[in-house]
Amino acid sequence: MAGTSRCSSGAERPIVRNRRQSSPKSGKVPRTSLETDEVWHNGSSPSVAPDPWNWSLMSFKVNDRVVYPHHGAAIIKKKVKRELNGETKEYFVLEMVHGDLTLSVPVDKAEEVGMRPPISKSDVDDLFRLIAKRDVREPANWSRRFKNHQEKMKSGDVYQVAEVVRNLALREKGKGLSTAEKSMLERARGILVSELSFALNVTEDDALVKLEKGLE
Repeated sequence: MAGTSRCSSGAERPIVRNRRQSSPKSGKVPRTSLETDEVWHNGSSPSVAPDPWNWSLMSFKVNDRVVYPHHGAAIIKKKVKRELNGETKEYFVLEMVHGDLTLSVPVDKAEEVGMRPPISKSDVDDLFRLIAKRDVREPANWSRRFKNHQEKMKSGDVYQVAEVVRNLALREKGKGLSTAEKSMLERARGILVSELSFALNVTEDDALVKLEKGLE
């Protein structure tokens, strides 16, 4: 099928564009889930996301829009130098758009911790095709399912965060959610909406409306 691929479990997966490839410096590859079929590939190498971004740490500058893992979309408000243990280091100061939070990220660690540009508007269709999928396979065991979703949240990968939102939203409509899962759904939804607002250049309220329609 054009525009899709199959992972080792045989499930069809949309081919994702503009996702960060493994870092030569850190040796990390894009995370895969522990329990479901979330291995994104280009048909030849299941561990490498297709069409990596052509960007470097030097390309980040003040007022850029970025995404920080587990927190969502942010704006680089300034770049500062700070001295710690006799060593001077540069930091990006991020202002998160979802919630009242400011983070300082060492410039030389930004890639390692997963800071990245937001997805593009053209990637949103891929994202909503993922959200629209309904034949979702999840662990029956609550603790394994919760841990699986936690790993997705920690990845900083917007597609995995979208899976958390989709999976929990579906379960909420069916069997219902525990208190912990309700909290996770709220957090994941906020992170996803913040990046969608950047990608679509709309308000968070408008992005939330679009997301809710996609989950219907």
